[in-house]
Amino acid sequence: MKETTPAEGQKMLTNGALLVDVREPNEYSEIHAQGALLLPLSELESRFSELPKDRPLLMICRSGARSARAGEYLLAQGYSDVTNLAGGTLAWAEAGLPVERGQ
Repeated sequence: MKETTPAEGQKMLTNGALLVDVREPNEYSEIHAQGALLLPLSELESRFSELPKDRPLLMICRSGARSARAGEYLLAQGYSDVTNLAGGTLAWAEAGLPVERGQ
């Protein structure tokens, strides 16, 4: 699966990609990349069909491991344009990209 940096990921979002956060709701509420859609890994198998197949998906978690698993699952389900954000939310915030906290 493809991986990208936070800066390249931000460019992908500008160009229409959907950012999908696969952490659990309590983690997401503490901090998440601005505009990220929450779809916990624990619900992915039952809810993946909610994700569009006609636009790129950028997967994110805390550090990159869970989002990589989620991305591999989506590729196996017929999604073709899936990229993992290397370093996850930690790297996104460290890069100074927009985050939302406490929501």
